[in-house]
Amino acid sequence: MRLRRPVLAATLVVFASPCFAETSAPIPVNNPPAQQNALIDLLALMSGHCKTLKIAGRTFGCKTVAYAHGDKGRVNFAVAIDDPADDNHVVSFSGENGKRADDNSYELRIDRMLINSKNRPKVDGLPVPAEQTSTGVCRQTGNFAAKQVSDVTCSATDSEGRRYELLFVSDGKPVSVRRIRQSAPSIQDPFK
Repeated sequence: MRLRRPVLAATLVVFASPCFAETSAPIPVNNPPAQQNALIDLLALMSGHCKTLKIAGRTFGCKTVAYAHGDKGRVNFAVAIDDPADDNHVVSFSGENGKRADDNSYELRIDRMLINSKNRPKVDGLPVPAEQTSTGVCRQTGNFAAKQVSDVTCSATDSEGRRYELLFVSDGKPVSVRRIRQSAPSIQDPFK
């Protein structure tokens, strides 16, 4: 079965822990939708809570953050948001060529934000996220191979000047790591 990036959104909705968020209107994006042809080969679900989650000036809460590694090297730190008005509200910090400074830290340069909502067009019944050109960075403290992550911090600004911030803190439970399919190792694979 071929898995596409939109499967990440569905997976996050299924595994997302309840959280509190304010109801809000969708964030408009000016970039055209990109081709959704990358396959997710590794998914790591982290439990804990967001001390900070700000999306374009609005504050949200969450409990679940996922790391998704694509077979073409793209990485997403995706946050499932429990928005009472939108069950498909997911925001992802996305980039390529992440690097580990040591066994306990990982850094990913952000080049786009993926924004998903119930108002997005659907492929195979799942909403396809809008892509917004952005600059920023995500830093993860911890190690997927050891199944322990302490925190994830992300900060990005999109091409329209909107800011996105995340401070996710683990509750100490082991990370749930799933290899969905084998691919050639890349610099971003947390196990290589």
